[in-house]
Amino acid sequence: MAHNAGGSLQQGIPAEKLEKVWEFRTSPLFNDAERVALEFSIAAASQPNEVTDELFEQMKKHWNEGQIVEITALISYFGFMNRWNDTMATPLEEHPIEKAEKHITQHGWSVGKHKR
Repeated sequence: MAHNAGGSLQQGIPAEKLEKVWEFRTSPLFNDAERVALEFSIAAASQPNEVTDELFEQMKKHWNEGQIVEITALISYFGFMNRWNDTMATPLEEHPIEKAEKHITQHGWSVGKHKR
């Protein structure tokens, strides 16, 4: 989450939106396409996988097949990276720590074992 915080800001995601990401279901900062993609991400990252046929159909209303494949690939990639980094206690660089502490600590993020 720390690397994504800094990268999201660099890609033009407003800080307020980043700070409200866990409130996506009710926040007016998110549109319907973003909401369903975030629901899909949570379901796909869950163990066991919680993507239902209904959720997949909702995705198809906002995203084409190629986009759904890319979203799923990113979910899978970050799932792998999160497991790897958590298992290996990979140290975080200062920049991602600073961005995460500024924008996502209110949702329970902490550097924990990833502090250098």
